[in-house]
Amino acid sequence: MSSEQLSPRVVAAMPWVFVAIWSTGFVAARLGMPHAPPINLLNLRFALSTLCFAIWVYLAKAAWPSSRRQVGHLVVLGVLSQACYLCAGWAAVKHGLGAGTMSLIAGLQPLLTALWLNSRADAKLRGERLQVLQWAGLTLGLAGLVLVVASKLGLGEVTALNLSLGVAALLAITAGTLYQKHFVGPCDPRSAMLVQMLAATLLTLPLTPLEPERIIWAPELMTALAWSVLGLTLGGSSLLYMLLQRGAATKVTSLMYLIPPGAALMAWLLFGEPVSVQVWLGMGMSALGVYWVMRR
Repeated sequence: MSSEQLSPRVVAAMPWVFVAIWSTGFVAARLGMPHAPPINLLNLRFALSTLCFAIWVYLAKAAWPSSRRQVGHLVVLGVLSQACYLCAGWAAVKHGLGAGTMSLIAGLQPLLTALWLNSRADAKLRGERLQVLQWAGLTLGLAGLVLVVASKLGLGEVTALNLSLGVAALLAITAGTLYQKHFVGPCDPRSAMLVQMLAATLLTLPLTPLEPERIIWAPELMTALAWSVLGLTLGGSSLLYMLLQRGAATKVTSLMYLIPPGAALMAWLLFGEPVSVQVWLGMGMSALGVYWVMRR
């Protein structure tokens, strides 16, 4: 069924459903991590997602990228935005970083991207020069992150190792975003995701023997894996595709600011991760900071 055949109420709910799904990204990691090492679990996720996208592309007869160069760019994008980003982020959760905190760190990607684009010599000509309110947003967003991290230090949640992994994930997704902006041309998102998932699968497969911990097929692990493939990769990507087709990208972007608080709320409900007033204040500051930066 196409998005044009859906009722207006369903269409109006689609952006909210998308954000609700996206908020579970690191919550799913938190659910599966006690039973499997991160790279092994992600390799399974990438492989199953590759299979699902291959079936989707075949049945939908989706167009393939226009050239080998485009395929190469998509491979790099898959390595950065899928393999490196998720491996670092899930490893941070594995080493004790809360799902809400990791989601907040990853949520600062628009701030880092805006800062990088502003530093380019041709930023003014491209319309990417930051204004006063946007600089204030950068400051507020980073201050909110510091506030959240500082509140977690005394609880033993944040360590040098898991914070470094979280920052590495942030740098990877930022690099992927910038790479996509400058090198990846328009193409069918289904075939593009297939190439990215295949690249991530092939990259992580040789790394799986490096993790000595064996996989325990507990119900929590199978739930996390199934949701990661069907909910996050296929469901979230499908919703995003339909929303972009309807021209709702701006609405989705504005709702992205709710993802870190949403992840923190889910982690509190499911795992009892503490969410103090200081944490909520820090997340609110970061959300407002990202909004000020991205409002143009």
